[in-house]
Amino acid sequence: MSDAAPAHYMVKIQSFSSLSKNSVDKYESGVFQAGGYKWKLVLCPNGNRSKNVKEHVSLYLSMAETSSLPSGWEVHASVSFFLLNQDKDTYLIIQDAMKKEWRFHGMKLEHGFDQFIPLKTFNDEQNGYLVDDTCVFGAEVFVTGEKSTGKGENVSMVKDAVVEKRTWKVNNFSKLDKEFTESKVFVAGNQKW
Repeated sequence: MSDAAPAHYMVKIQSFSSLSKNSVDKYESGVFQAGGYKWKLVLCPNGNRSKNVKEHVSLYLSMAETSSLPSGWEVHASVSFFLLNQDKDTYLIIQDAMKKEWRFHGMKLEHGFDQFIPLKTFNDEQNGYLVDDTCVFGAEVFVTGEKSTGKGENVSMVKDAVVEKRTWKVNNFSKLDKEFTESKVFVAGNQKW
C-alpha cells in the first residue's frame, strides 16, 4: 500500500460494469510515455479469455508504437501496477515478485498479471476498489536497460501477388552515349512502371 499516486499513468474508469454489459473483453488505455518509450495499459475486466482466465481482473503493460524501433531492440523495465482504494485514498501496488524487471521485445510486447485481483475482492465495495461503479488503475514504468543489435530484418510476404515479367531489349547497348536510358511505360499489377 502507498499514499503516493503512480508517477507515470492513471486511468479512471467510470461505469465499470458497462464494460461487461457491452461484452468488452479488453480495454486499452491511451498511450503514455515513460523512460523514453510509449506504453499503454491493457485491462481485461472479466479475465483474459484468450488465456482462459476467469473470476479475475487481468492487467497488462504493453509497448506501443514500436515500428520505429531498430531491428533487434529490447527494453528492460521495472513495472508496478496500482489500484486505488477510494475509501482509504491509498494504492494497492502489485509487482512481479519473481522478476525485478520484464524484458520487452518484438516478439513479447506485453507483460502483466492474468490474475491481477479476484473479481469478488474487486467488486466488494467494502474493499474500496470499485465505488459507485468507478475505479482507478495506474502504472509506473522504469526502464532499467535497453539494447539493439541493429541486425535483422522483417519480411512481409504478399498473398496472391501478381507476377509479371517484362523484357526490355536495348539495341546497340555499347554505343549508348547518354548517362541513362528509360524504357517505355508499361503496366504491371495495375500500376504504371
